Amino acid sequence: MVEAMKVSYLFPGQGAQYVGMGKDLYENSPEAKCVFDEAENILPEFGIKKLCFEGPIEELTRTANNQVTILVVSIAALRALESKNIKGEVVASCGLSLGELTSLVAVNSLKFSDAVRLVRRRGELMEDASNKNPGGMASIIGMEEGSLREICKGTGSDIANLNCPGQIVISGTKASVESCCVEAVKKGAKKAIPLKVSGPFHSLLMKDAAELFKKELEKIEFASPTIGILSNVTADYERMPDEIRENLFKQFFSPVRFEECIRKISSGGVDTFFEIGPGKVLKGLLRRIDPNLKVCNIEKMEDIVKL
Repeated sequence: MVEAMKVSYLFPGQGAQYVGMGKDLYENSPEAKCVFDEAENILPEFGIKKLCFEGPIEELTRTANNQVTILVVSIAALRALESKNIKGEVVASCGLSLGELTSLVAVNSLKFSDAVRLVRRRGELMEDASNKNPGGMASIIGMEEGSLREICKGTGSDIANLNCPGQIVISGTKASVESCCVEAVKKGAKKAIPLKVSGPFHSLLMKDAAELFKKELEKIEFASPTIGILSNVTADYERMPDEIRENLFKQFFSPVRFEECIRKISSGGVDTFFEIGPGKVLKGLLRRIDPNLKVCNIEKMEDIVKL
C-alpha cells in the first residue's frame, strides 16, 4: 500500500496503442466500462471498443484513430483508479503531446465528451496534414540542444520533443530529417534513429492543421483546472482557459518540453508519478530524467490492486 504522498498523473501520447488495450479494465471496472460506453455513444460510427479490443493494428495505428482510442483507455484507467481508496494527494498532472488533452480531462478543465470529439478531430487533422506534407521524425542521441538547434536551422528541420537527457526528437520533411541526422552524427551525436511515425509532428509543417484545430478549440468550453497542469509548450503550470487554448494550438508545431515538465513537477516535492493508460514509455523517460522518481503504471486492474 502506498503511504500518503504527493502524486502527479502522467498520460501517454500517440504510439502507446496496442490491440487489446483497455479490455481488462472494461471487464473488471464498472467505472471504466462507463467511460467506454459513453465514448461509444459520442462516436457511434467509430466502434471504439472493437478497435481497442480487437484491432486490426493497421487501423488502430492510424493517426486519425489512435489518438482518441488512447484518450479513452487512459480516462477509463483513471476512473478505475479513482474508484479505489488510494492514499496520496494528487497535486499535478502532465501528458505527452496528445496526453495533455487527457490531462485536461483529469483536472476537470475539459469535459470528457468534448475531449472525445476534439481529439478525434485532432487526429484527423494531423493525418490530413501528414498526407499533404509527407515527412518524418528521428531521435538524436547524445547531442546538446543548442548544437542540434543550429543543425536544424541549417537543414530546415525542427526540434519536436525534448524528452529526457541525451534524447531529442527532430521533425520535418524526409529530406530535411535525413540531412539533419547525417550532420548530427558528423558533429558528435552518438546515434540518429529514424522513427516509425506517419508524419512530421510538432514541426512547422503542422501549422496549417493547427489553424484548423484552433477553430475547433474556439467551440470548446474550458474551465480553470482543479489540479496543477503542465503545458508541453511552456513547461509551466497553466491556469486560464484562454492560455490553455493557445498552448494546445501552439503544441501542433512547437517542441514538447517533457523533461522540463517533469523537473518542474518534481521541484515541487512530487516524487511519485502514476503513468495512466496504455504502455510504459513515460516510465522509461522518467528513469533517464531522474532515477529517484517512482513511477507506477496504471494500465490494468491488477496495477490498481497492487497499490
